[in-house]
Amino acid sequence: MLTPHSESDAAYVIRNAAAQGTKLAICGGNTRSGFGNITSAEETLSSRGLAGIVDYERAEMVMTAKAGTPVAEIEAALDENRQMMAFEPMDHRGIMGTHGASFGEPTIGGVFAANASGPRRLVAGAARDSLLGIRFINGQGQAIRAGGRVMKNVTGLDLTKLLAGSHGTLGFLTEVTFRVLPVPQTVETVVVSGLDDAAAAKAMAAAMALPVEVSGAAHLPASVKGRFLNGALPAKADGAEATVLRLEGLAASVAVRAEKLAAVMEAFGPVSRLGSEESRTLWREIRDVHPYADGTQKPLWRVSVAPSVGHQLVAALRLEAGVDAFYDWQGGLVWMRMEADPEAELLRRYIRALGGGHATLMRAFDAVRAGTPAFEPLPDAVAALSARVKQKLDPAGIFSPAKMG
Repeated sequence: MLTPHSESDAAYVIRNAAAQGTKLAICGGNTRSGFGNITSAEETLSSRGLAGIVDYERAEMVMTAKAGTPVAEIEAALDENRQMMAFEPMDHRGIMGTHGASFGEPTIGGVFAANASGPRRLVAGAARDSLLGIRFINGQGQAIRAGGRVMKNVTGLDLTKLLAGSHGTLGFLTEVTFRVLPVPQTVETVVVSGLDDAAAAKAMAAAMALPVEVSGAAHLPASVKGRFLNGALPAKADGAEATVLRLEGLAASVAVRAEKLAAVMEAFGPVSRLGSEESRTLWREIRDVHPYADGTQKPLWRVSVAPSVGHQLVAALRLEAGVDAFYDWQGGLVWMRMEADPEAELLRRYIRALGGGHATLMRAFDAVRAGTPAFEPLPDAVAALSARVKQKLDPAGIFSPAKMG
């Protein structure tokens, strides 16, 4: 593990690697170890030595931090001022099994490199939408600054957005600047019990269409419901499904909106409500995919499709394979654990048949990962464009080779 403690040290390491043709796996705290295609990297370059909050303008709600700063440190500083990262970055350690001394802490650079976004994504945008500026080192060892401290239109290639979600394949992040938002005064969750997947999709669509500002919409089938809140989610019967809808904001506003939402949802099924503390715990568990943080390496897919077809995809797959699943983002994000084979070809064929989307293999045994592309294969034209971008930023091809394709 190569751990530079300054940007100049990192640039020196990368220049040497490029000159010698040494392949580098890029990471932060390495908490997503085992994710992506297996690479041929010979060394690992970590940003965890580049840590610390550089600047925090509380009134402007903008923070700049070195890429290796632990997310916990970022969140602690924000908590003191009742501010937050609106996109709710998930903690991958549970599903990836990367707790313990062999691994570090999730880092803020890793959050943006993975574009890690949680349940509020459907109203607040993804991690990249909060990213204002970056500093990174390209494959020639050159330090580059992109973006700034305010949201503005750009002309040409937006490197800030390009690096977000690139998983260390285009450059080594050293610093990030991002906007934050105030923490809502309170949060409440409306729970609709007993809906099957198709009925839940209709209920969530109806809720999102209401002027009540739903900030989270998820459906938890009977197979996973008992794994949330230690089995304390309300239901009309043991094992019944739960469709959960989150409301946030000022206490008086949330109370009024919750009444309106509950009144409409009663047409779909029995309704109950969760208070602030239970709601915060529930949505954190949804964010971190708690049911599948099970200590296994069973293949786990993160599938993004149109919200109206997520349940159709799962129903079709269950006719041919063992599948357990639950739904976030109003049904548009499907977390899907396979009981045996990942069934990649079958899954992607059904996704195409249902109008398209993306399937990402989050984890699997190494022998399975070696033969299964982790990311959705790109159309030829997009793949050619991606290759040209990669060649410009990393001409020697030393950063995380083959990780994304």
